[in-house]
Amino acid sequence: MRVLIAGASGAIGTPLTRQLIAAGHQVVGISRSRSNAERLRGAGAEAVVADVLDRENLLAAVRGVRADAVMHQLTALGTTNMRAALQGTNSLRTTGTANLLAAARAVGAHRFLTQSIVLGYGYHDHGPHVITEDDPFAEPVSGKLGEAVAAIGSTEEQVFSADELEGVALRYGFFYGQDSMTRMIVDLLRKRRLPVPSSGGFANFIYLDDAAAATVAALEKGRAGQAYNIVDDEPVRWGDYLDTFAAELGARRPWRVPSWMLRPIPYVHAMMTTSMRVANAKAKRELGWAPAVPTYREGIPLAARANS
Repeated sequence: MRVLIAGASGAIGTPLTRQLIAAGHQVVGISRSRSNAERLRGAGAEAVVADVLDRENLLAAVRGVRADAVMHQLTALGTTNMRAALQGTNSLRTTGTANLLAAARAVGAHRFLTQSIVLGYGYHDHGPHVITEDDPFAEPVSGKLGEAVAAIGSTEEQVFSADELEGVALRYGFFYGQDSMTRMIVDLLRKRRLPVPSSGGFANFIYLDDAAAATVAALEKGRAGQAYNIVDDEPVRWGDYLDTFAAELGARRPWRVPSWMLRPIPYVHAMMTTSMRVANAKAKRELGWAPAVPTYREGIPLAARANS
């Protein structure tokens, strides 16, 4: 297939572009940066320069482009300013999705894949329940994270309801690998500046190369109107994950703090005190995919080497 990717030079977009080309697909990447566009061309992709949040600019940039599928892989989460990152990501999931759907129609695409996240199941302790795609998703919530949950729901709802497009949503776990967020965690762990709440919950991770492989499989085999949990095989407590990462780096164990001490950083507090165990059985069954890096134990040494 010929695939138009927004976010082709980003955290998942980089391995995704590489894997799509290796699988025989053609890639056209959308980038706001001319330097990233050149990097995409150097990787064997075509590239257009456009701002996805500017509909007229985007539609002008893709004029004359043809594609069978469009992928939305944009977030603003690569910055240390969490408030700005969350607001920017909300806009990309709402306005950005709407603009990319317009672009998909303009380029003649028949499939549309969007990046979602397992946090849409709710920022709270889900207890021992194993979450599947049948569980409630993006239910309205109040408070500072209400807009984030609504934006997660918006990208899925827009894609599933789009006329004449086969919409698929990928509910990823937390990415790690060779990316800016992992580099930031590595830096904070080495400086012992990443405290862990003593009552931190279970989180679901996915190594970036595995996330990309699942996305290629979803492009080829995903059913229209369906969401897929893309996580590894074993949820892990934040404390155990970061302890293992610190040990791999030769750093000291992160500080343990009462969870209330993280409340001044609302997103970090909510993320680290949320507890969920998410199943990947549907993706394995329907996409014929399984993570090559099945747990954080195998993935952390790889991530540490990639960011050394």
